[in-house]
Amino acid sequence: MMESAKRNLTMLADFYEITMANGYLASSMENTVAYFDMFFRTVPDNGGFAIMAGVEQLIDYLCNLRFTEDDIEYLRRRGMSERFLKYLQEFKFSCDVWAVPEGTPIFPGEPIVQVRGPVIQAQLIETMVLLCINHQSLVATKANRIVRAANGRAVMEFGSRRAQGFDGAILGARAAYIGGCVGTACTLTDIDYGVPALGTMAHSWVQLFDSELEAFRAYAKEYPAGCTLLVDTYDVLKSGVPNAIKVFDEVLTPLGFRPKGVRIDSGDIAYLSRKTRAMLDEAGYEDCKIVASNSLDEYLIRDMIIQGACVDSFGVGERLVTSSSSPVFGGVYKLCAVERNGVIEPKIKISENVSKVTTPCFKKVYRLFDKESGKAIADLLTIHDEKLDENEPYELFDPDFTWKRKTVSDFTAKPLLEKIFDKGKCVYNCPPLPEIQKYCMQQINTMWDEVLRFENPHNYYVDLSQRLWDEKHRLIAEKTGKS
Repeated sequence: MMESAKRNLTMLADFYEITMANGYLASSMENTVAYFDMFFRTVPDNGGFAIMAGVEQLIDYLCNLRFTEDDIEYLRRRGMSERFLKYLQEFKFSCDVWAVPEGTPIFPGEPIVQVRGPVIQAQLIETMVLLCINHQSLVATKANRIVRAANGRAVMEFGSRRAQGFDGAILGARAAYIGGCVGTACTLTDIDYGVPALGTMAHSWVQLFDSELEAFRAYAKEYPAGCTLLVDTYDVLKSGVPNAIKVFDEVLTPLGFRPKGVRIDSGDIAYLSRKTRAMLDEAGYEDCKIVASNSLDEYLIRDMIIQGACVDSFGVGERLVTSSSSPVFGGVYKLCAVERNGVIEPKIKISENVSKVTTPCFKKVYRLFDKESGKAIADLLTIHDEKLDENEPYELFDPDFTWKRKTVSDFTAKPLLEKIFDKGKCVYNCPPLPEIQKYCMQQINTMWDEVLRFENPHNYYVDLSQRLWDEKHRLIAEKTGKS
């Protein structure tokens, strides 16, 4: 586990979480049990689904929650009560937490993290719950779009220098790997998380030598087993590729090695890659791969492939690690219930903006799979104590347009949320990152092609059980005075 994950991030909280916590204590509400849902409202890039990521970092954070003397003194200066400061000095996390496993396709409106516990604790962790999941889910989702556009060609994450801060670089590379990238340029992500660090040379290597040929020779002699040469410093077709071939002939072949590849980082890559492929093949280096980089994204990669680009792998930088075309994952953290004397009372937020009306109650989330095809049919939200019988037909309906109904049978219902903390104790073992990536690819294969497409993807249904729908609309009528 990376050392930075052990940092005390307890005070990385919106200040209102602290003022409310102090107020809850002053109002003798510290033992009130609250239920919070984290969910998101829209998929980045208008896509059909997102990818869950960041659970491991959320666990690291929750395992290290503590208020230091410096924290206490800061809050004393900010006017917090001595009773509250004593509470924080004795703070011990005791919440139950559930989360959708990393790598799972997720959809708007469904809880992807649930927290149950004393309201002060459940409120204090809001910012970091959102920060951990929002950031990495955003990057994993973008990475997966790019990987799918590459259509079986390897994608490498090259965005460290353009990431939004060093944690953005390190954890962004981790999330990109979950989304399907084969490796990263970020060395520290390899050290901390085992994501393979990849890379060869920059243009400065070529420029520092008296000639491009001399630069290539020096690199090939030092790294004969993994020689990939950057061929666009001066002229790809007139000097870069010819000089690379000359070095392959004069340095690598006599040493008994084959070249790994050449990289093109500028120009019309579709055209240049076709010409480069022909030159390499003619020289007897059919096995030499062509790598493309240069401000790529899923649309540019898809277009290059359509245009017949002879590219074997892609290095994708800032447009991946910052998800620049859709840079916000709009996860929110909302109260859905409170528990008093063992009775769970649903809570709802009403808004003139219909999309901001929350779904109340302590809930379960199921994914229904067709037994014959293995494909996902829909996700279903139920009240926590509802039973779902897979042996009986089940009627799904659109929660907004209730006349849209479908009866499903011969299905499997898989609960999506897994418990990660029980009364403050971590009870979940995070899988190794390669297993998460493999799981992610398997789960994406359960989605229909219509959900996977980039333009106008099919609206995957997240439905409510009849009982949950009834409770939501009862509360709406109660709070608005409208039946």
